[in-house]
Amino acid sequence: MPDESQQAVSVQKQILKIYFALTQYVLPLDLITKEVFSQWMEVLRVIAESDVPAHTLQVDEEERPQLIWWKRKKWALHTLTRLFERYGSPGSVTKEYKEFSEWYLKTFSGGILASMLKNLDQFRQKVYVSPRVMQQALNYINTSISHAHSWKLIKPHMLQIIQDIVFPLMSYSESDAELWDTDPYEYIRIKFDIFEDFVSPVTAAQTLLHSACKKRKEMLQKTMNLLLSIIQTAGTTPSQKDGALHMIGTMADILLKKPVYKEQMEKFLVEICFPEFNSPHGHLRARACWVLHYFSDVKYKNEQVLAEAFRLTVNSLLHDKEPPVKVEAAIAVQMMLSSKGESARKYLEPQIREITLELLKIIRETENDDLTSVMQKIVCTYTEQLVPVAVDICQHLVGTFAQVLESADAGDEKAITAMGLLNTMETILAVMEDRPEVHGALEPVILQAIHHIFTNSIMEFYEEAMSLSCDLTTKHISQDMWKMLEVMYTVFQRDGFDYFSDMMPALHNYITVDTKAFLSSPDYMMAMYNMSKAMLEGDPGEDPECHAAKLLEVIILQCKGMN
Repeated sequence: MPDESQQAVSVQKQILKIYFALTQYVLPLDLITKEVFSQWMEVLRVIAESDVPAHTLQVDEEERPQLIWWKRKKWALHTLTRLFERYGSPGSVTKEYKEFSEWYLKTFSGGILASMLKNLDQFRQKVYVSPRVMQQALNYINTSISHAHSWKLIKPHMLQIIQDIVFPLMSYSESDAELWDTDPYEYIRIKFDIFEDFVSPVTAAQTLLHSACKKRKEMLQKTMNLLLSIIQTAGTTPSQKDGALHMIGTMADILLKKPVYKEQMEKFLVEICFPEFNSPHGHLRARACWVLHYFSDVKYKNEQVLAEAFRLTVNSLLHDKEPPVKVEAAIAVQMMLSSKGESARKYLEPQIREITLELLKIIRETENDDLTSVMQKIVCTYTEQLVPVAVDICQHLVGTFAQVLESADAGDEKAITAMGLLNTMETILAVMEDRPEVHGALEPVILQAIHHIFTNSIMEFYEEAMSLSCDLTTKHISQDMWKMLEVMYTVFQRDGFDYFSDMMPALHNYITVDTKAFLSSPDYMMAMYNMSKAMLEGDPGEDPECHAAKLLEVIILQCKGMN
């Protein structure tokens, strides 16, 4: 492997990818004997700790991870991490790997951990290490925390790893600041992107911190002492304070189970978190909201402190100028409402309309999927208060839904957001079910979204559209909804064959809720008959066939003796 030319390294990377694919789900022990496996481990170890050529530093930092030397290293670490967690971890492997895992742990822990630590040490010394290599190195160390043998090797270094690696990674960085200033909406998108979590060294650092403090005694106390001293030191920078709060919030569930910390948590929030709501730094105001979200289960002895927590968060949601702060505040409000239940309702009630309208505005501006569940929580908690604005809320959601569908880069995230908006409409319909006048006023608004989905053949939302159609026909069927039956029949004929089971609840309503109107036009009966016939003659599988037979049975029983 001494050849470091681009061509040679490209071939090596390709070989590593093939080896990864071979061992990703199954390790064929008859094909890869211990001897062969050991040779592979040595190859992986050498690549894992090899230095990347110096000339790569001339390339722009954002483009470095794409260089072949970093890619080769990433695949070596990715493979090592996978082998360790899947086949080398006694206690969490399937029985055929039990003996192998014990051999792996004893044989390879020392050498591989040393090469992982070498990568972390370079990062500590401010030498460039690509994000994915950092992520995989942290993941490997995370797995080694669980095993006594590897923990012994890592224990002397652990506090230093937390202080010099985890803490800087979890602090607000220069690139964070640059993105916040230039494109706050993109900042929000990245921070809430679940797909980002799979590749981010920050997420790996969080997981490592959580494992160490949960599984190994003394680690929690040592880490908390370190973090509190950082927060209370006069010269701490805003970025460092953010990192310390980020780390403490990550350990919230552990801290709230330990009496010694649980007792002091209210005091911690009042003295350390609350003042940050007035920080001149937007990222610290956002972090303060985030901390309240993660500590939403704190048992407040003093009710005034809980009231203040709500006041500060709602104030950030309504009046802060920075979009990321508003988003964090909204999610904190939802988490605190969920945790405190009925007792917390009174804190938001006086401003609930303002809060709801602000939330609608932020959902439209950010198209953030997490905020649709905040909206659902608010609608369910404050149904009475929101009756007068229910139609306005829905109108806004339908408008945002159309906007999300139009945006050019409609990827997976946009689909998740659009689905959240449809689910929120469904929640509103459900809570307003016993108010026919509100339900009637909501119908034409929600029909716009359903029509949009059906007329444009947006099949990924057919299930939600059918579900909304069912909600709109549960107690009464309007003229517009009878027209919707014709639309649904057209959809079925065009591309809805696979969605018959999802249509079934609405079709059932059409027959049973207003049988007289159903029989008033032979077209309705023919549509039902033709759909059932297509299902029974096609090969849709057992479930849809049962639904088709059931539909015909319902017609016979429901319409018996009527003409």
